[in-house]
Amino acid sequence: MRVLYQVDAFTETPFSGNPAGVVLTADGLTDQQMQAIARELNNSETAFVLPADGTDHDIRVRFFTPTTEVPTCGHATVATHFARAVEYGLPSGSLRQKTGTGLVQRVQLHCDGDRVRIGMHQGAAVFGPELDGRRISRLLKALGTAPRALSDHGPVQIVSTGHAKVLVELRDRAAVDALHPDPAALTALSHDLDTNGFFVFTRTTGEEHLLTWSRMFAPAIGILEDPVTGNGHGPLGAYLLRYSATPAPDGRLSFTGRQGAAMGRPGDVQVHVETAADGELLVSIYGTAATVFRTELPV
Repeated sequence: MRVLYQVDAFTETPFSGNPAGVVLTADGLTDQQMQAIARELNNSETAFVLPADGTDHDIRVRFFTPTTEVPTCGHATVATHFARAVEYGLPSGSLRQKTGTGLVQRVQLHCDGDRVRIGMHQGAAVFGPELDGRRISRLLKALGTAPRALSDHGPVQIVSTGHAKVLVELRDRAAVDALHPDPAALTALSHDLDTNGFFVFTRTTGEEHLLTWSRMFAPAIGILEDPVTGNGHGPLGAYLLRYSATPAPDGRLSFTGRQGAAMGRPGDVQVHVETAADGELLVSIYGTAATVFRTELPV
């Protein structure tokens, strides 16, 4: 029998944050079985833990949305290693995770009694194209907002730390909360841009301890709206460091971002960005999690 966890990531309160399924012993499952399990659970992502197949990593993890496999996933990584720590009584430490597309990422476990905090080192930030005026107009219309809602702090741009997102900054929290996206229009734009996620945020949060307030939409891969997105906050951290109105003198930035309030599932992501000697922006995200249930799969 295979152990299955349902875990809420980026929160310590069940039924908030971002839910993910985690199959801890997935070796022997076919791609079709993994996809079927992910479809049945209907979380934005479900993670499948597999043995290492090389010496450059400790375990493999594959991530599936209800409709397709994706290269990596922040909240499901947090959920995976939280579930492993709980199931196996793991101590604090670090390991290397290889994803289904071959990306190797370092993961840290900070275990203190029942509280487990997971850190994930994402890939170096890659800044892709900035959207032109025509595509920005299409995007704003697809998001259900007007041009006046757009902030002038930085460009609308594709940024990736392993799984690319279109980053869109709006003027305030009210504008973010008021979005009413058109899934078909966003899906068409995803195909045009060859990027599936639209991460919309503001720096005007109204709360001193939060730097950003955000929402994320990816209907092209079966996610109408994602509650709390680790692979959105990673690119966001790099974007904020590059386009900050107050440049960081030491090339570093640490902040907390909140997402999911519009869905009634708020969660917080801690983000750290630092500038390497070669100028690359290196991003890490951190979060806690909570078990919703543990069961066994009859496959």
